[in-house]
Amino acid sequence: MAIVLRLDRVMADRKISLNELAERVGISNVNLSNLKTGKVKAIRFSSLDAICDVLDCQPGDILEFRREKK
Repeated sequence: MAIVLRLDRVMADRKISLNELAERVGISNVNLSNLKTGKVKAIRFSSLDAICDVLDCQPGDILEFRREKK
């Protein structure tokens, strides 16, 4: 997939744990862990909005596009 999730990097920069972010965002630890490790195919805009609000970042800080080689 050409979209890479960088949530782990932003969380490390902000020094926030998975448990704390999950609690503050209002999603389960399992779902947030799947986001963090890139094991998801989609993300709700409401979840992305809440994550960006808590981490004080832009969606582009979390999502990265990498062109796939053909």
